[in-house]
Amino acid sequence: MMAWLQSQLSHSPEILIFLSLAIGFWIGQFQIGKFQLGGVAGSLIVGVALSLLNVPIDNGVKSILFALFIYAVGFESGPQFFKSLGPNSIREIILATFMAVIGLLTILLMAKLFHLDKGLAAGLAAGGMTQSAIIGTASDAIARLDLPLDEIHKLQSNVAVGYAVTYVFGSLGAIIVCVNILPKFMGKDIHDDAIKAQNQQLKGAFVLTSGQSLATPDIVGRIYQVEKINRQTVAQLETFGQNITVERIKRKNRLIDITPDTIIQTNDIVLIVGHRTNVVAISEKIGKELQSVDGFDLVMSTIDIVLKNQAYIGRTLGDIKSSTAAIVKHGIYIISIKRDDEPISLSNDTKVLAGDVITAYGAEQDLKRFAHEGGTPIPNSLKTDWIFHGAGLFVGLLIGLIVIRIGSIPITLGAGGGALLSGLLFGWLRTRHQTRGAMSPAASQILKDLGLAGFVAVVGLNSGLQAIQTIKQSGLSLFLIGVVVTLVPLLFSMLFARYILRYDNAAILAGALSGARSANPAFGAILDKAGNTIPTVPFAITYALANVFLTLLGPLIVAFV
Repeated sequence: MMAWLQSQLSHSPEILIFLSLAIGFWIGQFQIGKFQLGGVAGSLIVGVALSLLNVPIDNGVKSILFALFIYAVGFESGPQFFKSLGPNSIREIILATFMAVIGLLTILLMAKLFHLDKGLAAGLAAGGMTQSAIIGTASDAIARLDLPLDEIHKLQSNVAVGYAVTYVFGSLGAIIVCVNILPKFMGKDIHDDAIKAQNQQLKGAFVLTSGQSLATPDIVGRIYQVEKINRQTVAQLETFGQNITVERIKRKNRLIDITPDTIIQTNDIVLIVGHRTNVVAISEKIGKELQSVDGFDLVMSTIDIVLKNQAYIGRTLGDIKSSTAAIVKHGIYIISIKRDDEPISLSNDTKVLAGDVITAYGAEQDLKRFAHEGGTPIPNSLKTDWIFHGAGLFVGLLIGLIVIRIGSIPITLGAGGGALLSGLLFGWLRTRHQTRGAMSPAASQILKDLGLAGFVAVVGLNSGLQAIQTIKQSGLSLFLIGVVVTLVPLLFSMLFARYILRYDNAAILAGALSGARSANPAFGAILDKAGNTIPTVPFAITYALANVFLTLLGPLIVAFV
């Protein structure tokens, strides 16, 4: 039966990936007290269990899935990442350095206490700190030792053994520390701190997710029956009430055409749209409010444009409002302006610059006029611009092929690091060319969820069986040493970051800590808890450094053990 099952699954091993996701996310949703495993860790554990079927998954699948995940993360965070470089990133640089040093010291201490050879020590470092590149640098360093060939082969084999035993807990332990232990240690919630940091970035602006709306929207429409005014034109009424527009007039049960010169008469029914305070205030000067009227179901929309019209660039909003013809600005309500992907305050003194993204609210015909007048509209499409993002992933994977040698030590970002760097770059380019690179939040989320969970499931499916077999042969000693190698650098770095580097935001520290340990599954779980991209910037900085610092541990361990 087992042989038949293995034979069938070997033709479609992807079945096991999706089975791992389904069961992993199912068990990941259960809570024991405040501890919750989460879908990423759950998929890893289920992958390990299913590895007993001994059906290998091509490593290319793992690389593609992780590249999709990390590129999407980088793309979302590119603008903020490049703003954060410089003096503001010094803490992340120090934390990544500290993590590598503590990791090296922990490995050397364990090797001395338990008499580990150079190969096992390097393998424990590669698996316990989830930095697979250590296998290559350590094996290369071992090959250069003045030892008999059979001894060199034995040590290189032990690198793989140590890695196999410790890699699974290296991934799971980082999730436990970063997602469960760190928030309890700080007495803060990752999600709450992520929202707090996001609000600081947005300068108080609200970010509404799908299905959400404000109970008291700033711009509203109200229907009034005219009782207190007579024989005034539409233009006069709109001037009489600040920042309002007359969008519909019904007279004797018939909708009439509206122009600025249209005369408003007693008993007319009018639809007024504008800022809530102004629409409510003018009601006392018009007449009673009606709840609904046939034919007044006006659909309003929003549009984003990139400001390009030189007639408006460099001018204040107050100047534009006062000097622009009424027919041009009629029915247009500016609800936000973003510059370099960050909101700026809206006041009469606010200057608009070329490239600002202006979000306006109004009726369709007014928005078309606004787009034609102001600049280039940004397409609001559910379709992903795969010309742009396909090129982004192509560039990222090419960057991952680049190898720089420091002496005999090869340093490379790998496919993951290259895709992250490319995602950051293309995310920044998107802010400069808003009409290209569309990717809806839903599309980005599925890339992140499927990419990361699928990646860790493949890790479990490919590494679990070998780890289980090695533990059976050598006992639990190597596994427990790997637990120490995983936890000690993380916990010491967490204390160092909190008390020396003065991190006080749990979401930001969790991102930085997972990056300093190149703990990709932990970072995915952190993002899931945070609910936004706040942890990404510190992660991106420490992750890039960790790919260099941790890779260098291989030859150092071989030299000092």
